[in-house]
Amino acid sequence: MIRAATANDADWIASLWNEVIADTFVTFTTEPKSQTAIAEMIVTRPVLVLPDAMGFATYGPFRAGPGYAATIEHTILLSPRAQGQGHGRTLLTALMNTARDEQKHIMVAGISGANPGAIAFHAALGFQQVAQMPEVGRKGGQWLDLILMQKQL
Repeated sequence: MIRAATANDADWIASLWNEVIADTFVTFTTEPKSQTAIAEMIVTRPVLVLPDAMGFATYGPFRAGPGYAATIEHTILLSPRAQGQGHGRTLLTALMNTARDEQKHIMVAGISGANPGAIAFHAALGFQQVAQMPEVGRKGGQWLDLILMQKQL
């Protein structure tokens, strides 16, 4: 069901991500993702996808520097038709297993305070809230809190 992304997935991943960027406060990002940037991401880090373009998950470095090499931050996005069916749990669990296999120690979730569903989702998977940073993000004329959650892998 879940598989590693290929270059052929770059178009729909960019499309899904760009809808979230344009239409929600789930991400503080305001710049669209290009198909080229997504294709490069697929080559440089783990990217897992659900069938039928229902969603993807990936992770990358949490911060620069060798001292943080075992700490990663993830992104998970599902299409609206895939939400509420357990696909997110399955996808993030697979991503955590991939990270464990790569000797990663801590997975961080940076969550918009405007996304309480993501906070509950991560808590249900064992992530603990470790910080709330009030009004550090700005999008659509609104100040947004950043919630940091983490899980030891």
